[in-house]
Amino acid sequence: MKLCIFEDEGFANLFPLTYLRPVYELRCGIQTLREKIVRHYPDRSLTLLCRDYLADVVKEENPGIAVNTLPGDRYLFVNGRVLFSGELHQKIDLEAEKVYLSGNTVVAAVVMGDHLDALRARIGEPLRRQDFGNLPEEEVDATVLNYSWDFVHHNPDEIVADFRYFNRGGIIEGKVYEQVSLLEKSNIYVGEGAVLKPGVILDAEDGPIFIEEGAKILHNATIIGPAYVGRKSAIKVGAKIYEGTSIGEVSKIGGEVEESIIHSYSNKQHDGFLGHAYLGQWVNLGADTNNSDLKNNYGTVKVYVNGKQIDSGSMFVGATIGDHSKTGINTMLNTGTVIGVFANVYGGDFPPKFIPSFAWGGSAGFVEHQFDKALATARSVMKRRDKTITPALEKLYRHVFEMTKSERNF
Repeated sequence: MKLCIFEDEGFANLFPLTYLRPVYELRCGIQTLREKIVRHYPDRSLTLLCRDYLADVVKEENPGIAVNTLPGDRYLFVNGRVLFSGELHQKIDLEAEKVYLSGNTVVAAVVMGDHLDALRARIGEPLRRQDFGNLPEEEVDATVLNYSWDFVHHNPDEIVADFRYFNRGGIIEGKVYEQVSLLEKSNIYVGEGAVLKPGVILDAEDGPIFIEEGAKILHNATIIGPAYVGRKSAIKVGAKIYEGTSIGEVSKIGGEVEESIIHSYSNKQHDGFLGHAYLGQWVNLGADTNNSDLKNNYGTVKVYVNGKQIDSGSMFVGATIGDHSKTGINTMLNTGTVIGVFANVYGGDFPPKFIPSFAWGGSAGFVEHQFDKALATARSVMKRRDKTITPALEKLYRHVFEMTKSERNF
């Protein structure tokens, strides 16, 4: 039996984070959603289903893995928005065809033979309940991530769960100077080649801290667990990283960060507050950029999702910022601000709470960020990290530029 991870129609509620990637490539905790699923089925051949316009890039990034094809006749389908767990793994019977539901959402399904035909007909499109036909159903207890703030709110517990899975607590392989304080060392992992400079405090008394290979934690930085710092990332001098924060690989982070996810290859090098936020890849926050994550009246935060304001039901929601977007120095972002991909935001007052993709401006107004100029900047940024924009990736960027054009009514 093969394992297939798929997207359903919920991907759209996770824009802008899912404009340039399948939903299962989003991070929550230490790992991505895809990695959490695969670790429960390590010996299964993997197939990835995604939106058609993403397929060329997904194939390019996953050589040797089947993408948008379903060879064979026995499959376990798993929804890419699910926080997969050991409990869910135990519920799924691989020997019997069945659809596993959480409310109206297909969490997983075992499908064989001719029942795969309807699913093959939907390749390149998000899968729906009806595509699984009249197979028997079972309601299961599963966590499905519907909005960006769901990722943030589950992040602390997922760091704990992932840390437990890796089982590396108390292993210190990197260089740790004598003046470093490790509180609850058994709850800390420091990977090979990582460096902890004098004055660093890792406080894991209330949650684990996982420092990947090659990371650098500079002088007098404080990290409070649960927290994760990815491969070759740098935590700047005097930074304050509070609990519930995940920082992906090759990122540079300074200032104050609380309960946020920074996917990877993004920079917040300077002072300023980032709280209850999710940043995509290749984001750069200018010096003293601050986001609000709590309203003055302590009410629940409303967030723009697909052109509509949705009440998050949460008191704490920060910014959601798509790939390749940037803020200028001293930028202020209101509670629950959403910034699309390839946006450039600056100015001295609060910009709108929804900023479209490929927007250029701030509180005084916006113009369209011309595609060729946005692409040139992206080339320069990525080249500094030894990454190139392939023809497939450029085609993807151009597609998203066109598909978001209607948002830019400046």
